[in-house]
Amino acid sequence: MPENHTPDDGHNHAHGGFLNRILGGRAEVIFAVLCGICLLLGWLGPKYGIMSEQFGFGLLLAAYFFGGYFTLREAVEKISKGQFQIDFLMLVAASGAAILGEWAEGAFLLFLFSVGHALENYAMGRARNAVAALAGLTPDEALVRRGDKTETVLIENLLVGDIVVVRSNERLPADGFVVKGSSAVNQAPITGESAPVDKLPVDDPEFAAANLDKLTPQTRVFAGSINGSGSLDVQVTKLSGESTLARVVTLVAEAQTRQSPTQNFTKKFEKIFVPCVIALAFVTSFSFLILDETAAQSFYRAMAVLVAASPCALAIATPSAVLSGVARAARGGVLIKGGAPLEAMGHLDAIAFDKTGTLTIGEPHLVEITPYGDATETELLQVSAAVEMLSDHPLAQAVVRDVKDRLGDLPSEASDFANIIGQGVSAKVDGKVVHIGKTALFESVAGLPLPDDLRGTVEAMSQNGRTTMIVRSGDRYLGAIGLMDTPREDARSVIAALRDLGLKRMMMISGDNQNVANAVAKEVGLDTAFGDLMPEDKVTKIAALKADGGVAMVGDGVNDAPAMANATVGIAMGAAGSDVALETADIALMADDLQTLPFAVGLSRKTSRIIRLNLWFSLGVVALLIPATLFGLGIGPAVLVHEGSTLVVVANALRLLAFKDNRVKSA
Repeated sequence: MPENHTPDDGHNHAHGGFLNRILGGRAEVIFAVLCGICLLLGWLGPKYGIMSEQFGFGLLLAAYFFGGYFTLREAVEKISKGQFQIDFLMLVAASGAAILGEWAEGAFLLFLFSVGHALENYAMGRARNAVAALAGLTPDEALVRRGDKTETVLIENLLVGDIVVVRSNERLPADGFVVKGSSAVNQAPITGESAPVDKLPVDDPEFAAANLDKLTPQTRVFAGSINGSGSLDVQVTKLSGESTLARVVTLVAEAQTRQSPTQNFTKKFEKIFVPCVIALAFVTSFSFLILDETAAQSFYRAMAVLVAASPCALAIATPSAVLSGVARAARGGVLIKGGAPLEAMGHLDAIAFDKTGTLTIGEPHLVEITPYGDATETELLQVSAAVEMLSDHPLAQAVVRDVKDRLGDLPSEASDFANIIGQGVSAKVDGKVVHIGKTALFESVAGLPLPDDLRGTVEAMSQNGRTTMIVRSGDRYLGAIGLMDTPREDARSVIAALRDLGLKRMMMISGDNQNVANAVAKEVGLDTAFGDLMPEDKVTKIAALKADGGVAMVGDGVNDAPAMANATVGIAMGAAGSDVALETADIALMADDLQTLPFAVGLSRKTSRIIRLNLWFSLGVVALLIPATLFGLGIGPAVLVHEGSTLVVVANALRLLAFKDNRVKSA
């Protein structure tokens, strides 16, 4: 096949011009069929006396026209740019056969070449259509409520702030947030999530519109997703051309232009190889000077060498696999920006994770409750929640939330709340002064010293990564509570799945203290944890890991953007809700779902294997055919093997479109 079958040159086989427009894009297929019919009749007709030799010859000329039309157009286009590539080799070989009077054999060469050309376009078109299908997910029109009126408008006429009405089982026309109604929305076309996501309205639409980065997955919706049984009113936050889906389609299209190292290698190889083939054919045409054969036989042998040595399968081996891999990833909610990260991820054996929001859920939870003395767990929790109810600190809010979940009601009420800067808080509960805070607080506040056994308990909690709070009511110590940003439920199983895929070095880089990092890393099954890192320290650590064989960095795409940019491959989670993540990452996991990561890594691994297999197969066929033609293999058999190998390579690459997304099940 011609070299321009790569998806990166913008050609995309639109070279049929007006013929393709007239024939509905099927011009190459029709011309290939006509070439075959003319060849068959022109070859067999005179043999069986059905037609005259002259008429048969005219049909063979017609076969040359139909079989060589598109090849000639492409070759002229390339030659005008100073490029002598595979199309040129095919035309020279067919012309050589004609000079020798082997018109039928030359027409057979052009027929098989044009059939292979058309079938390859069809196969590659399937991969491109898998990406293009994303663009068709958004409806053309939307039902908009403006004031007291409801009207249908084209989605390109939607404005930010419009309220669109989405009925049951309809596709959402725009990105936005829910202001009224509830429903389960299928976001699989955008984020790849296997289960519908329950959607609820925001509490304050004005606040939500001004703070889009704080929208929760339960309130945020995306264009192209499918509404369930409920009806939703959605406030538009992005114009149609700026929606997450529109940007994904654009970025996937751009990804096709970003070449992998293997693609760069094959291009350089072909620039050297094609001139060498022409030189070899030229030398072979003079073999009659040293062999016992005629000049015509030597020339025929040279033409066969041209056919055999044309690296069609090599030219298509990598781009067909990359395009199929990128398309399959997009269908699974993973955006891979080109062949370079796709191929790189297939070779890496090290991966680094950010902690907060990546391996953990991103908010603290009450994980350890240790009453002291005669205090009960219920008393410890009720007093703690009563005081923390008056604080706006995130840890205080976490205590109140989790205590309510455990106990239901909070009968105790606090008063006279005071914030002791850097140490804790105090308030009155049931007439007693309550102090809640760090160890240092109870060393500075008058009264009973902190008991040694309680101090030891608190130190042990801290060693396990807990953020600790000691609670004292009056002259009694009630005990200590520990909070922690807990790991995601599926984190351990995801790490295990990545190990099964061949990743050997698994680590965490975090800004949290080392004890917290160690605790989370141990719980999820990582090898190493690096804590107490500032953003610039993360970049330094990633740079060192990159120099030591390469590393992928998984983060949220915002705080971790510098580290991801310096990694071999940067992977962002939850990219559907983050413009920064979409722009920064080499690979973007559209959903805030860690389970998508093994799918992305597994797909990259398989793509790399298919690329290697295709390369070895295509090079092997060329290495076999060149000596075979030098020793007498004819043009016809060479063409059959040649075109067959190209189709095998494309078919092998298209297997990626059927790659199974076996998501990891939560532990």
